[in-house]
Amino acid sequence: MSAFNTLVQHFKTISHFSHLSAICGWDQASMMPNGGAQARSEAMAELSVHIHNLMTKPQLEEWFINASSETLNSEQLSTLREMKRQWQQANVLPESLVQAKSLAGSKCEHAWRSQRKTNDWTGFEKNWAEVVKLSQEEAAIRSAATGLTPYDAMLDIYEPGTTTQSLDLVFNDVKSWLPALIDAAIEKQRSEQIVLPDGHYATEKQKALGLDVMKLLQFDFNHGRLDESVHPFCGGVPSDVRITTRYSEEEFVQSLMGIVHETGHARYEQGLPKSLAGNPVGEARSMGIHESQSLFFEMQIGRNENFIQHLAGLASTHFKDSDRKVLEVENMKKLYTRVKRDFIRVDADELTYPSHVILRYEIERDLMNGKIKHTDVPELWDAKMQSYIGLSTKDNYKNGCMQDIHWTDGSFGYFPSYTLGAMYAAQFMAAMKKTVDVDAVIRSGDLSPIFAWLSENIWSKGSLFTTNDLVKHATGETLNPAHFKQHLINRYL
Repeated sequence: MSAFNTLVQHFKTISHFSHLSAICGWDQASMMPNGGAQARSEAMAELSVHIHNLMTKPQLEEWFINASSETLNSEQLSTLREMKRQWQQANVLPESLVQAKSLAGSKCEHAWRSQRKTNDWTGFEKNWAEVVKLSQEEAAIRSAATGLTPYDAMLDIYEPGTTTQSLDLVFNDVKSWLPALIDAAIEKQRSEQIVLPDGHYATEKQKALGLDVMKLLQFDFNHGRLDESVHPFCGGVPSDVRITTRYSEEEFVQSLMGIVHETGHARYEQGLPKSLAGNPVGEARSMGIHESQSLFFEMQIGRNENFIQHLAGLASTHFKDSDRKVLEVENMKKLYTRVKRDFIRVDADELTYPSHVILRYEIERDLMNGKIKHTDVPELWDAKMQSYIGLSTKDNYKNGCMQDIHWTDGSFGYFPSYTLGAMYAAQFMAAMKKTVDVDAVIRSGDLSPIFAWLSENIWSKGSLFTTNDLVKHATGETLNPAHFKQHLINRYL
């Protein structure tokens, strides 16, 4: 067997164990009883070490050297590139650090679930200190191996090729025009009459509505399911995608659009090239591209006024005893485009959301680069929250720096993907509209032409291209944030 084919088989073995880890992670977040936490954490740490050992087998270096001298076609060269990238990222970390970080992350994340509810920063900080320390060790090791800054070395895990330098340019530009746009939108909406949800939306009815909307979005239920968790997410594997949302019986607006968002992630996973399954080149290109798909579904499709007509009709069917004024199309449009300064990122509107992301990016950048200490975070969070969104989180850790799950397990470098995703989504929509009558398609209720474009240009490509090349193939240009700005102006002003 050639060295290249030996590598392909080896990475399929790794993929099988990663599959098990993903399903265990989903169960831990959605189904597992509290008493199972310690044993599950130990089992998953053991599994992560096993995967790490497979990824760092001594023979791999020789296989990569031999494979690079073999005659390979363009698809195989991309496959080799992506396998090598994952191998290099794994190979720099000692097994002891991988295991310690997995244990510390599981412990911190599990305790966070109850600590956040009680605003217990003191208890959280004791666990989080270890997660931060181990993450800084990881960042330093990755930095030494790549020549990147510690933060850029962590960022590269999620956004290959993206650097702080490029992010600072993009985000500083957004900070220059976004506050005025938020002010203008809030002022424009001040005189609007809006009927808010009336607090009678049973969870089982919300779930039934969500399932109907997933059918409209052509989710493949033969290869996935919907469940409930503290923090909405999409997990599992392409052949078995697990998405979750959270419900509040006081309103249905957030959970429903949360389902639309996670369905975007899931459709991307379900649309990845099956011929490349089990290999890094068959996986999602980057977290930014992954987020572009969830935000394409949530923002570009989900808040389109023609799609909201479908939502209003379905909601009226499921909530027969609710206030009919809430469910009228015009009111639903207002509910889903309402701009409001708020504490919680996952509940933020489309316009204020980038401010939440930039705040987190600036804190985690400086934390990984050693410019600040983890104990500085609450005060910094409050200062930036006041500056960017006009709200104070002083002593309000629950709705401040403890609100997200990402930092509990050391996922530093992840947050920029959210706003990069929004920018890519706007750019994809601008390109799609050149060949697809998007409004007419959504009005018809058969969204197949939209999904065909996404499949042809994004989903089916997996990681065959670099991010810049993928975006350029799909739209004719690399990332151009002007499309995002124009989209926001068109929708809100």
